[in-house]
Amino acid sequence: MGKHLIIDAHLDLAMNAIEWNRDLRLPLAEIRKAEMHMPDKPDRGKGTVCLPELRKGRIGIVVATQLARYSPPDSSLAGWNSPQQAWAMTQAQLAWYREMEALGEMKQITNRAELDQMVDLWNDDSQSDENKPIGYLLNLEGADSLVDVSYLEKAHAYGLRALGLSHFGPGRYAPGTKTEGPLSSLGKDLLKAMENYQLILDVTHLTDQGFDQVLNSYGGPIWASHHNVRKIVPNQRQLTDEQIKRLVERGAVIGGMLDCWAMDIRFIDTVSDPWQLDIRLEQLVDHWDHICQLAGDSLHIGIGSDLDGIFGTEQSPWDMNSIADLQKFEAILTGRGYSEGDIKNIFHGNWLRFLRKSLPET
Repeated sequence: MGKHLIIDAHLDLAMNAIEWNRDLRLPLAEIRKAEMHMPDKPDRGKGTVCLPELRKGRIGIVVATQLARYSPPDSSLAGWNSPQQAWAMTQAQLAWYREMEALGEMKQITNRAELDQMVDLWNDDSQSDENKPIGYLLNLEGADSLVDVSYLEKAHAYGLRALGLSHFGPGRYAPGTKTEGPLSSLGKDLLKAMENYQLILDVTHLTDQGFDQVLNSYGGPIWASHHNVRKIVPNQRQLTDEQIKRLVERGAVIGGMLDCWAMDIRFIDTVSDPWQLDIRLEQLVDHWDHICQLAGDSLHIGIGSDLDGIFGTEQSPWDMNSIADLQKFEAILTGRGYSEGDIKNIFHGNWLRFLRKSLPET
């Protein structure tokens, strides 16, 4: 049996390329070897994502981020010292995506026609996967870098099609993970502007209050690109049962993420070891199972791995060496009683259905 096409709805590719200085065209072993003795980041030499591994795993379509957080003077979180600097970083990340396109490594998706062309390409067995470009849809993770709401017009013009208002900590448009509170006035204005463009709103990283606000007020398409279940991992970063039900009612898809602290409550960043705690890929299926039970079907779950999102193998399931191992989920899901149709839904079908409804036709 051939491998199924996979859509991964959350990868920080450009951040890794620019800020980690990784040439993602290279084989994973070469990237790791080059970083073996670098002390600047805890995940050096432990990356799991590169373009060859995406192709190896038939992860032919991804939602790729731009990410640059503004860090106010009283914040302990790393970030940029002005919105203008954050905007400049997102433009450097955009330039990297454009370079990958110029080399034939990637191809941007901005509408349904381009999406369907990319699906057809990856379903064409007459061509080797090794020579196919990775299709990518741009998502801005956290809106801090939009200097003001008018910058949304510029972002939409270069192909931005999804946007999350917040990330970690305080945010100019909305507070994020590990904080509390409502959207700012800027955030409310941005929601209105997003609706004019029918951009996909990503609820990932919102506070509970912010989540309620956007579900009550936003009329455009909504998804949760990389989120797990609070019933299993009871912290504010994960979705409550009520939030999951509301997302299902809106026709959203929820991408399961593979950061160990979002999979298992025992895991502590920079302290725990996935192997010692026996955190495996299968544990994500527990989260998917829970969502399926609430939804009554498998139509609202997918993959939003977040791999190499400021972590590597030290914070990923121990039975996963690279992103290509997402294909292991076929055997795991089959063993848990999921049908072939369910597996296709999770691997790509649900994201495709959502995008075909949400993206402009041309």
